[in-house]
Order: sequence, then structure tokens, then C-alpha cells
Amino acid sequence: MGGSCERKNNTRISGIAEAPLPFSHNFVRILSNMRRPGAVLTLIILIAIIAGIFVYPKGFGANWRPWRLGLDLVGGSHLIYQIDLKGVQGKDRSAVVNGLRDVIERRVNLFGVGEPQVFVASQGEQSRLIVELAGVKDVSEAIRQIGETPLLDFREVIDNATSTTFIPTNLTGRFVSGAELTLNSTAQTPEVSIAFNDEGATIFEELTGRNVGKPLAIFLDNALIEMPTVQQKISGGRAVITGQFTIRDAQQLVERFNAGALPAPISLVNQQTISANLGIDSLKKVVVAGIIGTALVILFMLLYYRVLGIFSALALIIYIALTLAVFKLVPITLTLAGLAGFVLTIGMAVDANILIFERMKEELKRGLSRTAARTEGFRRAWPSIRDSNTSTIITAIILYFFTSSFVQGFALTLLIGTVVSMFSAITTTRFFLLSFLKDSSHLKSKI
Repeated sequence: MGGSCERKNNTRISGIAEAPLPFSHNFVRILSNMRRPGAVLTLIILIAIIAGIFVYPKGFGANWRPWRLGLDLVGGSHLIYQIDLKGVQGKDRSAVVNGLRDVIERRVNLFGVGEPQVFVASQGEQSRLIVELAGVKDVSEAIRQIGETPLLDFREVIDNATSTTFIPTNLTGRFVSGAELTLNSTAQTPEVSIAFNDEGATIFEELTGRNVGKPLAIFLDNALIEMPTVQQKISGGRAVITGQFTIRDAQQLVERFNAGALPAPISLVNQQTISANLGIDSLKKVVVAGIIGTALVILFMLLYYRVLGIFSALALIIYIALTLAVFKLVPITLTLAGLAGFVLTIGMAVDANILIFERMKEELKRGLSRTAARTEGFRRAWPSIRDSNTSTIITAIILYFFTSSFVQGFALTLLIGTVVSMFSAITTTRFFLLSFLKDSSHLKSKI
């Protein structure tokens, strides 16, 4: 009662019947044994200079890879859509909502949004789609396109020597009852099961009957999502698509099927527009606040730690350049919340230096030489630096995966900044001290 088919990517459609040392110690020991710290420090400084040129918003950096800025920094629209799930069974609602989100993300890309911000907000039986269109010029057209119901349809394939032609059929998503992820009873591999209503079953049987051994294309919103090869004429209104799927691949295909098959219209219930001028003004204020905050931190370190404060200030400037370069390379869409997370990491980067310097001062009071105090300072301060930063990293990961996009931006910049600050504390600052702080140094009375 079923049939199967195979395509180039091996998917097919068929009918179904129903005690070493800890890393930190080794790393510190390696750094302590570096014979040419000056060369390594020079390399770090050169990389930081290149990073500074790269992140500068004008000239080479702006032309090669522009910054991605969020809605609150460049203006745009914040749209809230209500999802009508009355016609969808409870077990299918999650797949339908996720499929709709996937469709909307692809639609948003058509309007030049650097990184679509589309996420689901659910409360009880209510589900909403939140869409942020940063920098979109034609908002009214975007709203019109987003609000259209996703269209799922099946098309016959004519493969010529020079091109492939897709011929539309009358089998569309309205004839599909639903799709679900299943596992093959023998191999336990993921499969996608599709069910048609009575009218759809008849159309599908006729369609597969004349396309045995040929691919059958499945489109969602005029975008090809799958093209399995028909193995046999399929009757009974049920079929499976099999192939080299991962669980995630199969789940995504199910979500797309259900988004275009099940009736779940969306309606715009709220729209907030942020002007570009307001966004630019916010960006300028954040940049000014960050510069002032960094300057005050550097001033404190210079006044309190004197020569050591100079090393700390230079290391902090290098840290800022490297971290911003990572943000731009990833790339991360920066928002006000994300910039706040980055500014917070600047203070945390200095905290590590304070722990190291205070420990060095204690070792000097015990009568150790400058080089011995430096080594002991880093060794004894490292557990505190490691533990405090690890707790921050864990917090940032939790915030990223269990909160909305507004907090996610803060969490992501906080996470990256914390990781880079750990690197900066145990490399950049250390190489400054290895290069300039020696037992014979004239800096002895100034520490």
C-alpha cells in the first residue's frame, strides 16, 4: 500500500502501513618558561593595533565588514504577532509555532535585515511572534509579507540537460493533515511522516503514480525545502520521507510542513517604531559612557598602582580592541543591552589585575624578589580569577539559553568579554611584567 523513492541527497518518500596537572597550572608554567616574552608581547600589540583599525567605524573597518547594530541603535520597527492556534491540535502546536518562526525569519531576510530577530513568546495557551526589523526602510511592505499565511505546495520535476523545471500541481498544504517525526522500526533512523486528508490522498496517489522513479519537489513560500524521489505509487493518504537525516534535520522539516499545512494565521497586534535619529543618539551616549568609564578605571589604576597601573591600562586597551574585534568577526548584532554587558566586562578585566597585583605586593612584603613575587602573584591569584570568571560564564550561558533576545544580547557579550578578559589577565598583563619587571629593574622602589 505504499511506495518509496530516492533522490540525489539519498532522501526518499514511501508509503507506510502504520591525572595530569590541571590545565591552568600547566598553562601558567608554560608562560613562566617563555624565553622571549618581549617578542610575544610585540606580537600581541601588533594584533591589537590591527584589531583597533578593524573595529574603527570608519575607513577600512567600515568598508570591509560593517558593524551589525540592533533595533535600539539604528531604528526600525518592533512587531508583535498573535498566532491563532484554534485549528491546531495540542500535540502539533509546538511544531507549527517553530515552523512559523522559521518562515518569518526567511521572509525578514528579504528586507535587508542584517540578522533577523524573530522569537516566540508563550504564556499559557497564547503564543506570539516577536519580530524586530532593524534598519528596514519599507516597513509597511514587510508587515504585509510577514502577515501572509505560509504556502506549502508539491511540484513535479522535469530535469533537462541544462536546467531543472518545477511544474506546479494542485496538491498544496491545505490537503495535508500534518507531519510528525518518527523513527524507522528497523534501523531507528529519523523519518518524517506525512498524512493527507481524503481529497489530498487521492491527489497524492495520482501524483506519485505518474512520478515513480522521479523526484517530487516540496516548496514552502516558493523556497525548495525537500526533493525526495518517489519509490512507488503511494495510496492510503500516508507517506514517509526517509534519508540521511539527523534528528534536528527531520524536526525542522516537520516544522516547515506543519507551518504550511495546518491553519495557524497570524495577526499584527502591536507595532512600535523607533526612529533612526533616536537610535544614533542612544549609540553616541553609550560610546561616550563607555569611554568615560574606561578612562576612570585607568585613572584609578594609575593612581593606586603607579607602574603596575601602566601595565594594567595598556592591557585593558588591548583587551578592548581584541574583544570588539571578536564581536565584529562572529558577528554579533550589538544592542544597548549587549554594549552594557561589554562595558561590565571592562571592570571585570581590571579585577583580575587587581587580584594579581595585590598578591604580588604581599609576596614582596614577605621578602621575595621581584621575579619570584611575580610568579607567585600569578600562581596564587589564578584560582580566584578562574572561579569568579567561571561563575560569570555559567550565569551568562544560563541567561542566553533561557531568556528573551533582549537579555540574550547582554548575556552573549558578557560571555565573550569574560572569556577574553581571562585570556588578557594571564597573558597580556603577564608578558608586560615578564618584559619590564625584573630584579635589576630601576622600578624597584615604585612598586
